[in-house]
Amino acid sequence: MALTNFILTVAGVGAVVLLFRSDVKHSAAIFRRNVRQIRQWLEEESSSTSKAAEKVKHKELESQVPQKDVNKEGKH
Repeated sequence: MALTNFILTVAGVGAVVLLFRSDVKHSAAIFRRNVRQIRQWLEEESSSTSKAAEKVKHKELESQVPQKDVNKEGKH
């Protein structure tokens, strides 16, 4: 009877370990996929932010140049 209990216990623990291993592998794969997606979103966001900042800087420079020209023409 003790041998049967031992064999059943080993089989049960082995089954649980196999289930946990496959579950951990599956969870790790999902986690890696999520990390890749989040990294992609962050890269897209940073590139769009830098493009927007360049546009704003370019517009500021354009708006400052005509004002300086107008001031110079008004003084002469």
